[in-house]
Amino acid sequence: MRWLAVDPGDKHIGVAVSDATGLIARPLATLRHQSYFNSAEQIVALAVAQNVEGIVVGLPLDEEGEVGLQARKAGRLAEAIRARTSLTVILHDESLSSRIARARRRAARGKKRRAPTPAPSSSDHAAAAAVILQDYLDANSTKAATG
Repeated sequence: MRWLAVDPGDKHIGVAVSDATGLIARPLATLRHQSYFNSAEQIVALAVAQNVEGIVVGLPLDEEGEVGLQARKAGRLAEAIRARTSLTVILHDESLSSRIARARRRAARGKKRRAPTPAPSSSDHAAAAAVILQDYLDANSTKAATG
């Protein structure tokens, strides 16, 4: 089963897609967020173009694991997506996905010293979506294997 994932943000939305087996996530695109309506339209168009069966929306819970302002915004985006498609739309905890994506980018470049955290680039948003999607895929492939 092929999935699309969304890393919602105030200015940018990262998008990632899985391979056809639903096991490996890869960054796909970074969208500029203008409104829930427009962003949902773009996300659904990508989902259709990628022939996915479901969409995972990152849910940024706060440090206590509670729903805060950003998580409520992610929920509104998920609702806007649901209103425009019959695809399955799932909210998935995305705590720390952006930080993990930036750390992986630094590691891939071979930086050994601890440098200041760079400002997010547009590729970071799509990479964060890939982190969210890979976490979701891993969690669900484990459930499927044991269940």
